[in-house]
Amino acid sequence: MKVLFALLVLTFLVVSLIKERMRPGLILLSGAVIFLCSGIITPKEMLEGFSNKGMITVALLFLVSEGIRRSGLLGSLVHRLLPTGQGISTRRVQWRMLPTVSFISAFLNNTPVVVIFAPIIKRWADAHGVAATKLLIPLSYATILGGVCTLIGTSTNLVIDGLVTDAGYRGFSMFELGKVGVFIAICGLLYLWLFSDKLLPSARPEQADFDSTDAEVQGMKRVEVVLGARFPAINRRIIDFDFKQKYGALLIALKRGGKTLIMHDMRHEVFREGDTLVLLTGDDFMTNWGDSSFFLMVSDGEASKSTLSPTKKVLAVVLPALMVAGATIGELPAFKAAFPGLRVDMFTCAAVVTILMAWLQMFPARKYTKFISWDILVTIASAFAISRAMQNSGLADAVASFAVGLSHSYSPEVLLAVVFIVTNLFTELMTNNAAAALAFPLSLAIAQHLGVSPTPFFVTICMAASASFSTPIGYQTNLIVQGVGNYRFADFVRIGLPLNILCLVITVLIVPLIWPF
Repeated sequence: MKVLFALLVLTFLVVSLIKERMRPGLILLSGAVIFLCSGIITPKEMLEGFSNKGMITVALLFLVSEGIRRSGLLGSLVHRLLPTGQGISTRRVQWRMLPTVSFISAFLNNTPVVVIFAPIIKRWADAHGVAATKLLIPLSYATILGGVCTLIGTSTNLVIDGLVTDAGYRGFSMFELGKVGVFIAICGLLYLWLFSDKLLPSARPEQADFDSTDAEVQGMKRVEVVLGARFPAINRRIIDFDFKQKYGALLIALKRGGKTLIMHDMRHEVFREGDTLVLLTGDDFMTNWGDSSFFLMVSDGEASKSTLSPTKKVLAVVLPALMVAGATIGELPAFKAAFPGLRVDMFTCAAVVTILMAWLQMFPARKYTKFISWDILVTIASAFAISRAMQNSGLADAVASFAVGLSHSYSPEVLLAVVFIVTNLFTELMTNNAAAALAFPLSLAIAQHLGVSPTPFFVTICMAASASFSTPIGYQTNLIVQGVGNYRFADFVRIGLPLNILCLVITVLIVPLIWPF
């Protein structure tokens, strides 16, 4: 009976996530409360995720990323990476830009990288006669590919690491996932370099001249914003929301799904998360709303100017580097033997660096809550409870027994491929952290039924949950570049599906060689 009840609740959660009834965090929290009321999980099990080191580490890394973003170093870097002069081609730009982007994203939250790089790349492409559509999806994909190479490259890896340690197994070291992640990143970048020019559309011109003479006379300029989930008018009609009164900006166009709607056409449309709005604003709009949690991106196409001193700019590089180095050294057997009573891990190092950045005012300490994506944290914490409920109810065991029974004549590699496909499908349709939480108990139960090590399955979940290439909705960076680049849904499918398959093949071939069953 518990198995059937858990299956019904899980189905409800998956459908709600796909249909976006509410934000993912609140949907998963609702499921956790249902399991709590039914007695499948205890209050302690429900709250375990909120005190998990992996979840809190994700929160700390949001603040570290904000400190780096405010240094202005990423904006300066993208200008150095973009070529000038004669003979500019898409492949030349990608060759200079994508490997560097992937490297940065292995240690930094993906979203600020795309938020800073995307508008500058678009402005540069327009000025040099290069199609921005050939560069923006590869930019998003490069950040995803870099994220799979380290423990901190994406929140999904930290979630799985937390679930693994809670289950009583050894967690991942800083660069352990890179043993397969680097292969995926290199092959993925090579694929983008060879085929993106053919698979991605040429420049898709916008259907309106936004930079009117009147606007220039009035001293206004064009700004683009990407709507986030916390924008107060989500699902409300544009005609019913006075954008100018609320934000002091004139809404002149909306970009969604490869189409640009001007005012006459969009009055009866509703605002949706991920919409790109084209605004005419005064000089104070960027100052007032640049850090707003209502928008995923606010940009006038220029690099943000840093207010940090030269010393703090240097610290914006040195402190994160020391954080990574400290977490890596702290995992070495020699260090543990020399300092048996000292625990130095990613959580400890991230906590120290975050506090140092706060006291040094490298990000506004009084507004620190604005820079943390709370829905992601609630999603992660609730995911631990959902995973526990799947194990306590017997649902994970029942599904694993069924899967093993169907494939008893096949090798574990077949089930490894099944786990990748299922996790990846969940990722494309909802969110990566929710997908990882649903796949983890199933993978653990499958490994136990087969009598093999579960580590290959854990690593596979990390790779599959991050490989969101075929839809714009599975990963926030895809959502951002969709509006900036005026992409259609089909553009992501055309270039992303082969990349998903490439990741599947590499994972299934390499993972068992490094982490034997």
